[in-house]
Amino acid sequence: MVSHFDTDHCGGLLYLLEKIKVKNVIIGKQFENSENLEKFKEIIKDKKINVRVVEAGDKISIEKDTYFDVFWPDIKNEIQENSINNNALVCKLNYRDFSILFTGDIEEEAEKVLVSKYKGKNDLKSKVLKVAHHGSNSSSIQEFLELIKPKIALIGVGENNKYGHPGEEVIERLKNIGSKIYRTDEMGEIEVTINNAKDIKINITKNSYIKK
Repeated sequence: MVSHFDTDHCGGLLYLLEKIKVKNVIIGKQFENSENLEKFKEIIKDKKINVRVVEAGDKISIEKDTYFDVFWPDIKNEIQENSINNNALVCKLNYRDFSILFTGDIEEEAEKVLVSKYKGKNDLKSKVLKVAHHGSNSSSIQEFLELIKPKIALIGVGENNKYGHPGEEVIERLKNIGSKIYRTDEMGEIEVTINNAKDIKINITKNSYIKK
């Protein structure tokens, strides 16, 4: 599954698609072309890989009790500003009582649309949140986080990155809604495992990240 075609979100996958056998790839509806997207198209054509393009309202069945709900992008509501980021794939993995919301690099513009659509509903509510856009201050608005109510927040971010991610405002908002925060720049690789007893276990491999 590819959230969007910025290099830090798809570069490794493009390499893997060329090196290992892959049967299926899931992407969101694309509104803007890019060098990475063109490369992706070349690879899947050459390797004869099946691609499923999804949009808001779709459901992706994986196996019994395991499926994704797709909330974004919406082909009727394209966001022009920072198009690749703001039309990134947003979906929730559901497994029995466990759920994790993946948000790609969406920013405030997309979050406001999702808040407007799902306000007063539990559709976005998830036990775990992959925090949008590496914890950037341009994302994770209060109203959006309040709809999700995550017990655990995961931030994928490079150590001492030049963008200053994650933003202090985002960290404070996550703390204020009671989320326990895990971030790769301080902890290294983060692995989430669950079992049939509904327990969530977080495994941390310190110093596993690549320093830049």
